Amino acid sequence: MYRLTVLLLAALAPLAFAGNQKYEPLAASVQSQMHSTVSDQATPFLAFDTLEEARTWLAAMSKKLERRIPDRTTREELLITVHYEARRAALDPQLVLGLIQVESNFRKYAVSSAGARGYMQVMPFWVKQIGQPGHNLFHLRTNLRYGCVILKHYLEIENGNLFRALGRYNGSLGKADYPKMVERAWTTIWNYPARPRHSGSAATSTAPPMMTSHDR
Repeated sequence: MYRLTVLLLAALAPLAFAGNQKYEPLAASVQSQMHSTVSDQATPFLAFDTLEEARTWLAAMSKKLERRIPDRTTREELLITVHYEARRAALDPQLVLGLIQVESNFRKYAVSSAGARGYMQVMPFWVKQIGQPGHNLFHLRTNLRYGCVILKHYLEIENGNLFRALGRYNGSLGKADYPKMVERAWTTIWNYPARPRHSGSAATSTAPPMMTSHDR
């Protein structure tokens, strides 16, 4: 019985901090900008200077994710899309991977008790606010696009304060548990060495400043 209880807790733990973004009216200019961003249909790609760098990153991340998503094609499609959508939103892909782990544990069809959906646990009200009626939040690209755009929006509201932005994303603003869990996943499990930028080079995976005690 004890072993069964432990296994059940382990299975439920990844969804314990699933998202519950709060509805807030958006200024018309913000709503228009976010709508334009989530409507993008460009083909995702890995934005590295060389093909070898892209392959190295993909192989490293794929190895970390293999236990959670055994199918290689599904796994690599997710990783490429995460990288593309994160870079489009000026976010670190490693941060987004950490957030996904805490929000859904990489479960495509995860639904929180509040109704948040998919990998990045996006609340359905966002479709009406910034999307289109036909948008499916369980669709890989759609979910990641919404999630990254929403997190970027919260970062802008909080003037770059990642701790508070993560709190808004999770609907737990001011509480430390969720931001700490995302930070831990980001900097340990999904850590990847940043490369120095070169003049004129493509966007690379460089982490924003770490959260500090002042942020908390």
